[in-house]
Amino acid sequence: MKGIVLAAGKGTRLYPVTKPICKPLLPLYDKPMIYYPLSILMMAGIRDILVIVPPDDEEPFKKLLGDGSQFGISITYKEQKVQRGIADAFLVGEEFIADDSVCLALGDNLFYGDGMEECLAKACANTNGATVFGYYVEDPRPFGVVEFDENLKAVSIEEKPENPKSNYIVPGLYFYDNNVVEIAKNVKPSARGELEITSVNNDYLAQGKLNVVTFGEEYEWRDTGTADSLVDAAVLVRDIQKRTGKQLACLEEIAFEKGWITAQQLKSLGEQMKATTYGQYLLKLAEK
Repeated sequence: MKGIVLAAGKGTRLYPVTKPICKPLLPLYDKPMIYYPLSILMMAGIRDILVIVPPDDEEPFKKLLGDGSQFGISITYKEQKVQRGIADAFLVGEEFIADDSVCLALGDNLFYGDGMEECLAKACANTNGATVFGYYVEDPRPFGVVEFDENLKAVSIEEKPENPKSNYIVPGLYFYDNNVVEIAKNVKPSARGELEITSVNNDYLAQGKLNVVTFGEEYEWRDTGTADSLVDAAVLVRDIQKRTGKQLACLEEIAFEKGWITAQQLKSLGEQMKATTYGQYLLKLAEK
């Protein structure tokens, strides 16, 4: 399975903060925002990753992440020339996806949960169809909303409904088989001119091939599209890290635990940042 991080959003709801810098490069507490979706792909065991960036914004991402080799992965980049919605990621990434299945993670979403790695492994194992997630929110109207029947089976997904049929929304993490490329090609632009990911999900739903996994109360999800939600997510990260003593979205740690980099490589990465809490954390890991 290959992975895509869609990091091409202009972040207009965060203006003027995002006028000079792409939103996924903003700090989310002590790490760049893009570390969080990248960590999810890595936790899922995905090592071949495409980062979709805005026009003329590739260099800052390359300066931060390089080719991914320091994390034991491969990162390539491609520009989304015109913002056309989430489903456009599969058209931009068609050549990259080739004959593989794919996981798409939005560049401004944060996921956390003790059982996350097992949950991701199950989603990767579904090679015939699609797996998305359901997350309970108080106000689901700005999102794609899932309707369930009495057996908790998904029966519909509506994009930004005025009268939601449930409080469960589909957050920005999606697993698809290779058919997603052709499905995305046939998606018609919505009233707001976008290729909606909900249209892709409804196509799989109509085929009986959409698996919706609901996240319980032990999981946390944040969309960091506004100033308030960005602060809320940063506080969540800080509190979890203080409580657990572990770094969230530590790409070097994930790579080390999966055997993609050695203790010596981990130590070298830590040395480069030894003046920071993050670098000292890596050095302690390398010594264990």
